[in-house]
Amino acid sequence: MTPDTALIEALGKRDAQAIQKAFGFDTVADMLAHIPRRYLDVGELTAVRDLPLGEDVTVAARVIHAHQRRMHRRKGFLLEIEVESEQDGGLMPMTFFNGYLAAQQLTPGTRAVFSGKVTAYKGALQLSHPEYTLLGEDQEAEAKPFPIYPLKGKIGQIRMRALQAKLLERIDPETFTDPIPTPLRTHHRLPDRVSALRAIHQPENLQAAYRARQRFVFQEALVLQTFLADRKAELAGQTAVPRPKHTGGLLEAFDAALPFTLTPGQVEVGEQIASDLARSHPMNRLVQGDVGSGKTLVALRAMLQVVDAGGQAAFMAPTEVLAQQHAATLRSMLGELARAGELGAPETATRVELLTGSLKTAQKRETLLAAASGQAGIVVGTHALISEHVQFAELGLVVVDEQHRFGVEQRDKLRDGAGATPHMLVMTATPIPRTVAMTVFGDVDVSTLKGLPAGRAEVKTFVVPLALPAWKERIFTLIRDEVAQGHQAYVVVPRITASEDQHHNEPAGSPGQPGSAGQPSSAAATVAPEEGMLPLEVQAQENHTQRTPLETMYEVLAGHPALKDVRIGVLHGGMDPADKAQAMDDFENHRSDVLLATTVIEVGVDVPNATVMAIIDADAFGISQLHQLRGRIGRGNLPGTCLLVTNLEHQHPSVERLETVASTTDGFALAEEDVKLRREGDILGQSQSGGKSTLNLLRVMRDADVIQAAREDAHGIVAPGWRAAHPELARLVAELEDSESAAYLQRS
Repeated sequence: MTPDTALIEALGKRDAQAIQKAFGFDTVADMLAHIPRRYLDVGELTAVRDLPLGEDVTVAARVIHAHQRRMHRRKGFLLEIEVESEQDGGLMPMTFFNGYLAAQQLTPGTRAVFSGKVTAYKGALQLSHPEYTLLGEDQEAEAKPFPIYPLKGKIGQIRMRALQAKLLERIDPETFTDPIPTPLRTHHRLPDRVSALRAIHQPENLQAAYRARQRFVFQEALVLQTFLADRKAELAGQTAVPRPKHTGGLLEAFDAALPFTLTPGQVEVGEQIASDLARSHPMNRLVQGDVGSGKTLVALRAMLQVVDAGGQAAFMAPTEVLAQQHAATLRSMLGELARAGELGAPETATRVELLTGSLKTAQKRETLLAAASGQAGIVVGTHALISEHVQFAELGLVVVDEQHRFGVEQRDKLRDGAGATPHMLVMTATPIPRTVAMTVFGDVDVSTLKGLPAGRAEVKTFVVPLALPAWKERIFTLIRDEVAQGHQAYVVVPRITASEDQHHNEPAGSPGQPGSAGQPSSAAATVAPEEGMLPLEVQAQENHTQRTPLETMYEVLAGHPALKDVRIGVLHGGMDPADKAQAMDDFENHRSDVLLATTVIEVGVDVPNATVMAIIDADAFGISQLHQLRGRIGRGNLPGTCLLVTNLEHQHPSVERLETVASTTDGFALAEEDVKLRREGDILGQSQSGGKSTLNLLRVMRDADVIQAAREDAHGIVAPGWRAAHPELARLVAELEDSESAAYLQRS
């Protein structure tokens, strides 16, 4: 029997169909790759007194009584037994429907391990028709660890264990080619594939199971790192137009006009990028930097170097609001250097154009012409940049802001529109721990922008428990006091409307459209809060999991006495692009004092006059998201205050997460904590795609040393002809390339 043997041939139709329905496994290799999540000694199995209703459990017990009784309304009989737990001496009834074999085997005095779902019958807990395996009196066999598998459907622990044993008895070891090259197995002291499979499903002891598990951890790391190393080699084989620095050009003029000195981090990363741009193969670099570290300036200097060398740059942002913000920021930073073609503009000047889907036809036509003719050195836009109608005269650099919002397909379209492979610079304000960078971005050169520009003000963060009335009122008085001093504030909520799907913060299209005065529509039902009460308190009376909608929060802010004369603006993802642009423009130009928004403001929004942020239902957001939101304040020389508002009790685990955010403004430290809390699938993007998890055993934070070793080994493997030399490893890499998660990995 080979790894590719169909389960229906290996196990028979009944078992194969049950496994396929529950797990989706089709082959022997699929099934054997489903390994135990943990192991128990028989003496450590669940005690009867601790049995949880509705849960799947495994207990070791001795049969005390057994009798049969006929069923009145249908043919057959019930076997009713009572067992005594070997863990705590507790008694428990079990029933078997037409249990002919069980009636022969489960006689008084028989020892067995029973596995099934705990149910209640006439007020007593029981196992109904459980699986079982006889223990007998073989102490040596009993000493072996009992595997506990992740289960689905109607497949129980004992049935899974028996099916795996059946496969292991019938496999042909010669057909199970090992993806780990023999020299690497020897170097890392790892068992071969078949030995590891036997040890992980049928371990003699826990040490053997651990060694087998570590072998498969390394295998996963090696496959992933080989995939990334191969992609990096492929990219290195492509050609690009070199864009070296030019003296007397736009970049020199820009640097000379800067009213401040670049930070050491900006200088270091800038030199790395400049060196990459001067080469004849495409740059593929990720710049990660904390909130406010000056990534936009670094990207602008790279774009100016490309423009000096006769190329153009496309700056791609995830939202129209952010694209408009970036275009305005770049023009402001360049000043006269962005006025090419205008009277009195310097000879070295260029043009910064904006291209979004909401532009009027005449504006769009003008921007398209400027890009196609080469008059626009920098074009800022959203997905509109990858339209088939967009042509560049000579696209030399693509800058992608917040890479996790774009897929490989969009990047490929930009490259197709360029006619040649442009250099690629990706920016993220979400710091990436070293192990995640190695795992997810192994085919990319990663630069870390350290330090903040001089003059950045401090932001203090507080967790605001609504259980304390004084804290609740302080939210409104703080906003009032800051507005009275001429400053501005953000209030962030997780939802737009009361009827919105709880799992989507920003639905595409929502009844909460702004009215003529900037307030949300009341098309969806709202909660009418009592005076002085925050809406999430009202909702908590009905459903603790409900989240405060924007439309309800607007009523609270507009009706609070402390905010009587405060001008409130509204911004969320369901608004028309023109309305979003107007709301943002009003806030930037201080025509509104408070911006009530959803997470549409999470990245890139830059209003230095904003000094306060209140995040309502802060426990609904992740650590990194809270840190990004907080980064919208304290962007100038004014200190900021961030309030993480929650209705949870102080001892709730999510409050500890909020306290972590409040304790530091170090984005890299928070990123480490964030990764520890998230599932591996979230880190690699499976939760976004809905695909199978690429990582079954490998854990990004725990297995950092394994990942590093596998990375070094993979770079030694990847060379011309490596696939022919290592066919099984190449097959697994090809599977990863074809998987949905590969699309996420390739976003880098």
